[in-house]
Amino acid sequence: MTWKTLDDMDLAGKIVLTRVDINVPVKDGAVTDATRITRIVPTIHDILAKGGKPVMLAHFGRPKGEYVPELSLKLTLPALREHLDCDVKFNEKPDRASLEAVPRGTAVLVENTRFAPGEEKNDPDMAAFLASLGDVYCNDAFSAAHRAHASTEGVAHLLPSCAGRLMEAELRALEAALGHPDRPLIAVVGGAKVSTKLALLGNLVEKVDHLFIGGGMANTFLAAEGIHVGKSLCEHDLAVTAREIMDKARGTDCTIHLPLDIVVAREFAAGAAHEVMGIDDCPEDGMILDAGPKTVAEFDSVLSNCRTLIWNGPLGAFEIEPFDTATVKAARAAAEATKSGRLISVAGGGDTVAALNHAGVAEDFTYVSTAGGAFLEWLEGKTLPGVAALQG
Repeated sequence: MTWKTLDDMDLAGKIVLTRVDINVPVKDGAVTDATRITRIVPTIHDILAKGGKPVMLAHFGRPKGEYVPELSLKLTLPALREHLDCDVKFNEKPDRASLEAVPRGTAVLVENTRFAPGEEKNDPDMAAFLASLGDVYCNDAFSAAHRAHASTEGVAHLLPSCAGRLMEAELRALEAALGHPDRPLIAVVGGAKVSTKLALLGNLVEKVDHLFIGGGMANTFLAAEGIHVGKSLCEHDLAVTAREIMDKARGTDCTIHLPLDIVVAREFAAGAAHEVMGIDDCPEDGMILDAGPKTVAEFDSVLSNCRTLIWNGPLGAFEIEPFDTATVKAARAAAEATKSGRLISVAGGGDTVAALNHAGVAEDFTYVSTAGGAFLEWLEGKTLPGVAALQG
């Protein structure tokens, strides 16, 4: 990858348009989870330290090109000031003169970019307007990099551009996981439906040595092999597709691992009566809600010989006990291997972050991405417009 970082840029006395993702949850006018704000702190601090003036561009919600008061980024100001530990000025209608007048050591937050109709259309006029405000463009919003919008892609072509610290860390982690990984390379893909991850599975079987499939997705693959899954979540209409993916894997020397045993219950409820069964023993009124101990043991065995792990999605219904067991045990095994220096572990996707937090190991993985859609599209092998625009 040929993108530049903040280390490559002269920022002294310059206005640095900084695309960030602070699309944070808000309740009763207050930020309830500041994770995305804390992740941009290194970038803003480094810009200030290098004598630059960070001007933050961000979206918030889906106002669809119209002004929506409850989606004003002004709501994030208290949290930004707290975590950035500097003065943050809010600029609703920025122009060059007003930004130049802001004193050094101050960051600026511009109003929600999606209030402008030209943002999501990647309108050249809006990109040119944004470029007129600054001297350098810094993209620190990998989570928005799969969108070709004026503030994520268009403006990057009009100014000297670089990746921020969060974007840099994300790209380096993904390059280590899929670009030039230490092998053997293992991937865990779980979740509810195969249909949402067809492109992901199709790309991974060409790249990884081992692919563990879990969650409701595994039921679809088991059913495709003629195994009865009772009342389990299953996309029976994708049986042919599942078999095609397994055939493709055989042709690329990728070993697909499906559950060897299953945890079955009659109801989807916390603490529901359940039992461990062989994969051929699910009763007609049973639901497969987790992988069993033999499956976890196989994962541990394969993982012990692997050097890189990509994780996307849980192995079972981790939201309710005791059907979180396989996910928690597998995640902790991966965390231990990472802490011992034997494994590079990269994880991402909404449920994945929640599952690793539930297991108490998110901090122990090499890198955990909160990017969601952008993370998935990267794993699918797609070109991300916001990243491509940084490459010179």
